[in-house]
Amino acid sequence: MTKNKRARQTKILSELESRPTLRVSELATRLSVSQETIRRDLDALTREGLIDRTYGGAMRRLNAEPVLNERQMQKVPERQAIARAALPILRGAQHLMLGSGATTTHVARRIAQEMRDITVMNHSFATATALALNPTIDILMVPGRYHPSEGAMHGAETVGFLETMRADWAILGASGLSSEGPSDVLLEAGSVYAAMARRAERTMIVADASKFDLVSPSSWARWARVDVLVTDRAPGGALAEALEQASVTVEVSKA
Repeated sequence: MTKNKRARQTKILSELESRPTLRVSELATRLSVSQETIRRDLDALTREGLIDRTYGGAMRRLNAEPVLNERQMQKVPERQAIARAALPILRGAQHLMLGSGATTTHVARRIAQEMRDITVMNHSFATATALALNPTIDILMVPGRYHPSEGAMHGAETVGFLETMRADWAILGASGLSSEGPSDVLLEAGSVYAAMARRAERTMIVADASKFDLVSPSSWARWARVDVLVTDRAPGGALAEALEQASVTVEVSKA
């Protein structure tokens, strides 16, 4: 029986990755809970915009988050400013792990402009392409299963490879930043980010303020594992309290 609500909802999303639609009765059997519990879970996931309800069941909402190519066109000034603010923190590092995403692609461009003679391990073709503009950067593309909409490698092979490596910094994005920690819409991305955070001496999250107080299905770290948040606006409320309690440094970019 899957008792934890978040674990159960993550399992529902995972089931919907392999099958386009599932019925309430089928999900209840698979997860060994009542149909009423499943209906409440489906209602919650619908409110988060991750699924669509169907008659007697649910289907995974396609592109619950805009694909990478679309996100690259959004909030460009904010992401450029975040990238500029991130680079001074990374000076002196020799080995980096870089996650996928629109903001991390902007960071990759700044790394290519400002850093030399470093190694960057990444699973995103967009970040690798940006880094390739600097011939002094050794780009290590990790293996895995290709995710077309994200342009990145995910899966057991990706995580297994990362577990054999180490880095000075992991630089990661997020779909949501809540008092519990960073999270991602893509379950596969969350697994990769968690591995990078484990294998790096320090972890930096780069994300704009639109991610504040949002919770996505894949919760991949607690704030205690994060060292720096680089963003475009100071957080407040419960998120700010959680960051302070975990001693996370918040760097606010300047336009």
